[in-house]
Amino acid sequence: MKPNKKAPIGIFDSGIGGLTVAKAVMETLPDEDIIYFGDTARVPYGIKSVETVREYALQITRFLIERKVKVVLIACNTVSAAAEFEVTEYCRNKGIPVLGVVKAGSIAAEKVSHDKKKVGVIGTLATIGSGTYEKALHELNPDLKIYSKACPLLVPLAEEGWTENDIARQILEFYLSDFKNMKLDSLILGCTHYPLFKKSIREILGNHGLQIVDSAISIAEMTKKLLLEKDLLNDQHPGKLECFVSDKPQRFQQLAEQFLGKRINRVEIVSLT
Repeated sequence: MKPNKKAPIGIFDSGIGGLTVAKAVMETLPDEDIIYFGDTARVPYGIKSVETVREYALQITRFLIERKVKVVLIACNTVSAAAEFEVTEYCRNKGIPVLGVVKAGSIAAEKVSHDKKKVGVIGTLATIGSGTYEKALHELNPDLKIYSKACPLLVPLAEEGWTENDIARQILEFYLSDFKNMKLDSLILGCTHYPLFKKSIREILGNHGLQIVDSAISIAEMTKKLLLEKDLLNDQHPGKLECFVSDKPQRFQQLAEQFLGKRINRVEIVSLT
């Protein structure tokens, strides 16, 4: 059964990081309604087992399907790496398409990797340990050379709003030291929290032709293309954003408004277990 054009886009992440995806979708598709779920009670996902991440992802997906979304965006690289297949299979039975940030980021990085064919990837322990980006990138271009680095402290820093202070800068300097002399074509920000550090990452690594790949922008563009192809674009009213979390709604709202630069309606707390 075909979803309703006026139905919202569902987006989920382990916490606030997926708001980078929500923001990009709002800018790319301003007429679309968005339902965002942040699993703030169980963040971070990057240190949890694959089985646990899959269980959490399916719980959230069921919640979004109950809210009658027309597409599900996995705005969490850890989930995209560990559970995209399971989420896609679950949604297939409901006629709901699924897009994940790993594929979106990989396609964007491959497009800008030319002579050197060197791609850097930073992400959580789970994402980097899974090798998902290496697999996705080599399926697109087997000649690419992939250099990966786990940066587990960046998610809790982002969740605390510590993205531009001295502590964040020192940690980034440490994590990015391996990339400084590699002459990469592109660096994939393999976690949706990481665009919050984009300015500092650029300053540390310099320009030198390096393309920083923000998968939030990539998946927003893929979403627009998908909705066009399926004749599901909603162009009848300005879109609205509804936010749901599993804990700490006040803190989420404060950080969300700082990041989005706009007031949002109340954040509703939901128990999935």
